[in-house]
Amino acid sequence: MNFELSDDQRMMQESFARFLDEQSSSERVRAAAEKDGFDAEMWAGLGELGAFTLRVPEELGGLGLGLMDAVVLMEEAGRTLASGPVAETLVASRILARLAAESQAELLEQVIMGSQVATVALHDVAEQPLQWVAGGAVASAVIARKGDQVILVNLPEGERFEENLASTPIAELKLDVADAIVLGEGAEAVKVFAEGLEEWKLLMAAALAGLSRRAVEMAAEYACEREAFGKQIGTYQGMSHPLADLITDVDGGKYLTWKAIHDIAKGLDAGDAQVSMALYWNADTAARAVTQSLHTFGGYGLATEYDIHLYNLRAKAWPLVYGDINLLLEEAGRRLYAGEETALPDVGEVSIDFDLGPEANAMAEELKQFFEDNLTPELKAKAHYSFDGYDAGMHKKLAEAKFLFPAWPKEYNGREAEPYVMNALRQVWEEYNWTTHPVSTTDLVGTMIRKVGSDVLKDEVLTKIINGDAVCSLGYSEPGCGSDVFAAKTNATQLEDGSWRIDGAKMWTSGANIAQYVILLTRTNPDVPKHKGLTMFIVPLDTPGIEVQPVYTFQDERTNATFYDGVIVKDEYRLGEIDGGLRTMATALELEHGGGFNKSQRKLSRSAEELCGEIQYKGQPLIKDIDAQKRLARSRMHFYISEMLANRALWVGVTGRENKAYGPMIKMFSSEKFQSDSRDLLDLTAPYSLSKREGAAGEVNLAYRHAHGTTIYGGTSEVHRSMIAERALGLPRTRG
Repeated sequence: MNFELSDDQRMMQESFARFLDEQSSSERVRAAAEKDGFDAEMWAGLGELGAFTLRVPEELGGLGLGLMDAVVLMEEAGRTLASGPVAETLVASRILARLAAESQAELLEQVIMGSQVATVALHDVAEQPLQWVAGGAVASAVIARKGDQVILVNLPEGERFEENLASTPIAELKLDVADAIVLGEGAEAVKVFAEGLEEWKLLMAAALAGLSRRAVEMAAEYACEREAFGKQIGTYQGMSHPLADLITDVDGGKYLTWKAIHDIAKGLDAGDAQVSMALYWNADTAARAVTQSLHTFGGYGLATEYDIHLYNLRAKAWPLVYGDINLLLEEAGRRLYAGEETALPDVGEVSIDFDLGPEANAMAEELKQFFEDNLTPELKAKAHYSFDGYDAGMHKKLAEAKFLFPAWPKEYNGREAEPYVMNALRQVWEEYNWTTHPVSTTDLVGTMIRKVGSDVLKDEVLTKIINGDAVCSLGYSEPGCGSDVFAAKTNATQLEDGSWRIDGAKMWTSGANIAQYVILLTRTNPDVPKHKGLTMFIVPLDTPGIEVQPVYTFQDERTNATFYDGVIVKDEYRLGEIDGGLRTMATALELEHGGGFNKSQRKLSRSAEELCGEIQYKGQPLIKDIDAQKRLARSRMHFYISEMLANRALWVGVTGRENKAYGPMIKMFSSEKFQSDSRDLLDLTAPYSLSKREGAAGEVNLAYRHAHGTTIYGGTSEVHRSMIAERALGLPRTRG
């Protein structure tokens, strides 16, 4: 797996960034907007840097680089609001070179050198002879499709600019002209143009990702400077949390664009739909990002002396030359569910890689075979995502096959599986609908024992965990404390013989009714700040004084409230130092904060697609309905983004790169989208989705109920938004 640009791409990024910081400063953008929205000097400079040769084949005088190289340029062009039709000219130069390198050699040379502007019309001239064209106000030529022809329209000199939303150089042009030059005709020529149009969508998506990021960063910088009521406004969650949502969405859009390019390069399914999704998502995100960012500036954001309004207007102006962006989501739906096909560009060499690797794939196949061999019809019927799906016999078999804790060292019955392997294995667990809850909590507790547990704990508890004879539950939350685990009031007092007496109550102790042990966070020193006086214990659940009371949820899941009245635990069952609970639990919390619900999203999406194929609507399967396709595509898109955010967090952890709350990002985004999509797809498939019958209807029903807990446990979305605001955007600690 690799999320890093190549060395050459990083050098190119730095070069374009330096150039555009100087040549596309806000002063230059403003100056261009005062005339025709075009900066001729900057444009010529891009030509000198070779920007417009990036996608021209090498044998035709260009650099012949891949689409990812052009994306690097577009992200910088978006960040700096480059005044000119950069994406359109990149596409026009490539089409011109491929179809008419010889007959239009002079024009091609002028375009790639930046002395002339060539652009593209985004709609078939045969159907839309009069249309708005990006760069049309300053271009000397427009390349367009006209039925089965690709034509070149040379534009006469003269004033074509008219005032528009962002003062960009767009123009409404009549392109069905008698003197148009035919660059090519027939299926092959139309294919070349269609590939160019798909490439434009990805380039524009990248530009909008760069624009969005800078807008959110500007808002965060201002929120650190501006004060209200004696505090930086960034300390208020009403300001910081929306920005946390948006920087997550911006990252998701960037990597969705990268995923589309990667999947096209690898020949994977749905690459065509991902192109449409990438532009839709980045355009929608850009619109939301600039609106919230301007709002952060308050009234000053409305003043033209502040740069944020420049971003606000271009976030809408750039993509809307294509038309209503919602049409892109419909297009993605047709490509996924109606068999619509399109020509995809040759994206060239791609150094990014999202595959988990051969070792991961091989062990995943081994686990699949294990489930095939051991999951009987009775066990499949018992399967449930929660602790209720636990089966002691199956748990024991998983331990014997070394599939309970594959990441553990071999001396602890593990396989020393790398994180990529573990990710692949988790996908298999989800595919076979076998619960991971008792495994993940026991893994967490066992890891703590391995690291800081006493020899007694290792002998008496860890041995049972390793052999599959014990599972563990978590005793963190308390009534009235919620996510603030440091407010724990369950008291542990050391007795004269060194043992400890524990009194108190825990809430949401899932699995305590089947577990043998619970890890308890207790208060051992009430006279110090609340996060300092904590100590952790491993407590056998058959100890006298423990009461486990069921708490049933509407998710068909049982959790528990547990009560501890004079529970005596020997000191050897203490985990870590006295009053050192914060240090002891740090790794546990890090593990819990890193998880996402992208696998649940995938299952929901697949179940809804299956159910839409079964439901009849107006004499045909519901999945043939345009609105249904659009909504299913939205759910699939959210899953793709979650998958990329999860992969990024995984890769950063493996490679040791700086982690800017990437775990909280995937947890927050995936749980929020799982919840909103489950709500929407329950509606889409109603009334069938009201049933709990076995099959797709029951799965959609359960997903709706399950999703409501995902934004709560493992840290609420609000907690994660605060973490993202602080670590990804540099905002002050956010409270209230």
